[in-house]
Amino acid sequence: MKQKLPLSKASKLIVAGLVTAAIGVAIQIISGVPYPKVPPVCFILLIPAGLLVLGRWRWIPIIVILAGLFLIMGLFSSGASARLFKPEQFGGCIGLWIQMLSVVVATFAAIVATIQNYKVRTA
Repeated sequence: MKQKLPLSKASKLIVAGLVTAAIGVAIQIISGVPYPKVPPVCFILLIPAGLLVLGRWRWIPIIVILAGLFLIMGLFSSGASARLFKPEQFGGCIGLWIQMLSVVVATFAAIVATIQNYKVRTA
């Protein structure tokens, strides 16, 4: 049976970023920002993190890149970016900052991981 290799540093950073982003969403929900009962953003964040930890396929970081771009573009196209600069909604503002900065970090780490995963290895 094949042994699973340990997660690379980039993959660990991806998982940490995605989980931290989910915590940012939880902070927003607790602060009263309207979210659906089951926020789809949690699936967008946590499923790729789980796949990275459990599967270790080299294509998983590509999913993280797509999810990250989707969430970053959604922040601006939905108008939610205005909440980034509304300190009167402190919890929602801080939660959104945590979420989006973590998503950006995870996306850049996923780019690095993808490059590492698809680099031609010479022996």
